[in-house]
Amino acid sequence: MAVLDMLETLAPIREKIEAGARLDFEDGVALMESDDLLALGELADLARRVRGGGDEVYFVQGINMYQTNVCRVKCKFCAFAKTRKQEESYTLTADELVEDAVAQHHAAQFTEIHLVNGENPHVDLEFYAEVLRKLRSALPDVHLKFYTASEIHHMSKLEGCSHEEVLRVLKDAGLGSMPGGGAEIFADRVRALIAPGKEPAEDWFDVHDTAHRLGITTQCTMLYGHVETYEERVDHLLRLREQQDKTGGFLSFIPLAFHPENTVFERRGFRFTTGADDLKVIAVSRLLLDNIEHIKAYWIMMGMPMAQLALHFGANDVQGTVVREQIFQAAGATSGTEQKISELVRFIQDAGRIPVQRDSLYNELHRWAA
Repeated sequence: MAVLDMLETLAPIREKIEAGARLDFEDGVALMESDDLLALGELADLARRVRGGGDEVYFVQGINMYQTNVCRVKCKFCAFAKTRKQEESYTLTADELVEDAVAQHHAAQFTEIHLVNGENPHVDLEFYAEVLRKLRSALPDVHLKFYTASEIHHMSKLEGCSHEEVLRVLKDAGLGSMPGGGAEIFADRVRALIAPGKEPAEDWFDVHDTAHRLGITTQCTMLYGHVETYEERVDHLLRLREQQDKTGGFLSFIPLAFHPENTVFERRGFRFTTGADDLKVIAVSRLLLDNIEHIKAYWIMMGMPMAQLALHFGANDVQGTVVREQIFQAAGATSGTEQKISELVRFIQDAGRIPVQRDSLYNELHRWAA
């Protein structure tokens, strides 16, 4: 089967890659359907190099923070969100979060704060802007990567204003860039099943398009391994590629495997994605997303050994130290919540790559030998 795959399906795709030609929807589906995992990895690594990639693997020294886990949406895949009445719910004031961030910075000297929240219906836009202003004042050299497109859309609904008006307020307050969460799978069928209360994909794109036009770079993501088809995965990736053609504002793409523990899907018998599927998605993402330079192997989701393998399947970023991650931990991730820089460096070197510590905008801060 692997030989037939290579001869009948992957060989023509290889020719496109070597010629610098763009892959199409049919190519993407054929790649997703292929069982020749090693051939997919080799093709993805070839594509990365043909498009100018070297042996560098990037990471950032960052911390994950959360101001509130109270959320109006009941996404069936989420184990993080709570209602205000639940005992585990919390909503921190700006001063409480800043005090914590400053204390953590004294210990870790991180260069980035990654902050996302639930869509809390009990706060207003000033709640979000205030924490940005106070963090920028307290930690002026730390990049603030805050708020998903879903949160921005929620803020616009709360305030009765446009996405652009919300983003201008947040940018003036200190917003540096945005994470890519909330994308899930763009297909309407899938969103209706897993997140019926969430905004349609068009709103996610409008937020990112608007952010890019305002000079705010963002990440993009795909949550896979639940009810989506291969065709819906490919459609998702191609829609991201189309947006990148328009604005060029996506710094990286992060494929996120669905973790079912403590969600309704666990009760329905769903299990974690296989390592083979994780590597396939990394490889196909690299092959289709020819205009997004950085593909992340998110170690906290995949585990360190699998993320190391992913560096040979097209990935060139491992995210970073990721202190205090909560969302995947709530859904059953067991890979831990922090890595030391020395551990990340060794992990990248053992894969035969060059570790590069970066800032949030991919400026190089330090480089080690392979």
